[in-house]
Amino acid sequence: MRRRSILGTSLAMVAAMGLTACGGGGDSGASKTVRITLTNHVWTDNIKKALPEFEKQTGLKAEITQLGEDQLSDQYNVKLNAGSSDIDVMMYRPLQEGRLFAKNKYLADLSEQVKASKDWDFGDFQAGPVEATTYEGKPVGVPIITEQEVLYYRKDLLDKAGLSAPPKTLDELKAAAAKIKAAEPDVAGFVARTGKSAAVTQFSSFLYSFGGDFVDGSGKAAVNSAAAKQAYAYYGGLIKDSGPANVSTDMSWSEAMAIFTQGKAAFYTEANSLYKNATDPAKSKVADQVGFAPFPAGPSGSKPYNIPAWALGINANSENTANAWKFIEWATGKAQTLAQQKSGVPGARTSVWANPEGTSTFPKDMAEAIAASTKDGVGHDRPQVVKVAESREIVGQPIVDAITGKDAAAAADTANAAFQKFLDDEAK
Repeated sequence: MRRRSILGTSLAMVAAMGLTACGGGGDSGASKTVRITLTNHVWTDNIKKALPEFEKQTGLKAEITQLGEDQLSDQYNVKLNAGSSDIDVMMYRPLQEGRLFAKNKYLADLSEQVKASKDWDFGDFQAGPVEATTYEGKPVGVPIITEQEVLYYRKDLLDKAGLSAPPKTLDELKAAAAKIKAAEPDVAGFVARTGKSAAVTQFSSFLYSFGGDFVDGSGKAAVNSAAAKQAYAYYGGLIKDSGPANVSTDMSWSEAMAIFTQGKAAFYTEANSLYKNATDPAKSKVADQVGFAPFPAGPSGSKPYNIPAWALGINANSENTANAWKFIEWATGKAQTLAQQKSGVPGARTSVWANPEGTSTFPKDMAEAIAASTKDGVGHDRPQVVKVAESREIVGQPIVDAITGKDAAAAADTANAAFQKFLDDEAK
């Protein structure tokens, strides 16, 4: 879940010719060996075990380079910047470096491939993840791992407070959190990320559910819209009034999760991908009391993010694009996506979530919460810009200000001016 910017600003300066379409004359140096760069992840471990099937079906050889996130960053920084052709398939994070990669033409245009692969069925992929792997109307990646924001809660504390069900709205969440904190002085009614950068992704679902977004329809900064100001005030106020005593304003998921798993909070909004931290008895003191529910609805409904944490793309400089696509087509097909999901890796295909086999390994209430999230989920959980880390620092400041009791509306106005300058600078 670490979401660090993996490339320096030098990449943004690279000149480029344009999105390169796969196929055509780009495979003059085609090889029977497909060179695939992946990061350390359960998805990668699973796909490596299944590679003999791919090689038997296609007659190709898959050569895997598996790296930690920092090493992956370093390799992409060097090789993509240099226009290297010795990477065919690349695993990347659409919302962290995807826009940078697409802008600099590192990712091949997959339009022809996704249309031609009828049985593979591009229409089966959820709208949110597809949005995040699309650049200027063209698909440049295929989502492989998704995340949605859901509500974690303590069943025992709800029962004790006389609450028959988890809150369905943000108003109900606020009331329930306040009620439990008043009755249980040593327990926070609510906990969530508080660090100005780390909190942005989880705050985003609140922002969307209040009717806001980071930019408006014309691409202008919108973090001081009426909806955004309400969202900042709500999120910060909920932590200030019902959060842990002497709450830190530098918490990422690990610190917030620790508070919840130590039995010190009733409600927690977080990415579903982290749920086993809360349900594993070895990690959680309240493992048998944890429940999950869809993200509570705000004035604009329940609009959590539904994003691809990772995707597969083809290096635009690869000379083996046709075979690279064969790997992606196989690795993201319905059979592999189902197998991955059964191992606990949430996929981006609608059909797999509709298949009881695809949800069999998830807690029933978690599967239901995810299903609800994919209906109206938003395809980004942070500003969609090139310099993601810098933008998060800007739009996250009002969160910290609201938590510490400062004027959230004034903080939003200040942040909006800074964010607009950032957008203007980036557009130059």
